[in-house]
Amino acid sequence: MWLLFAILSSVFAAATSILAKVGIEGVNSTLATAIRTVVVLVMSWGMVFLTNAQTGLSEIGKKSWLFLILSGLATGASWLCYYKALQMGDASKVVPIDKLSVVITLVLAFVFLHEEMTAKSVIGCILIGVGTLLMVM
Repeated sequence: MWLLFAILSSVFAAATSILAKVGIEGVNSTLATAIRTVVVLVMSWGMVFLTNAQTGLSEIGKKSWLFLILSGLATGASWLCYYKALQMGDASKVVPIDKLSVVITLVLAFVFLHEEMTAKSVIGCILIGVGTLLMVM
């Protein structure tokens, strides 16, 4: 089931990039990010209440709160930078560079989460990096 959600995530992410590029035309990138964030906020909390997940709020520990807040700050910074880059550059160049996050995530997962770095992972990272360079040149 995780694979289905991962594929859907990539489809929605692709749609996000194209829709954002069209929508951001003539709009301040920070304002556009704030509008997008409000929509995501409403949609997320709607799903929380729709699935009755709000009952788990009191069970979240301090460590989880800290890292969820830090993750939210990183997401906000990422979105602000992404929208500014998208406003200034071509989507066909901005998006591949943004997706270098896959490589960075694999390296960080190896360093901080002590996840296994296999030969397949290393080769994949190299291919993603080379592919990104080819697309943006």
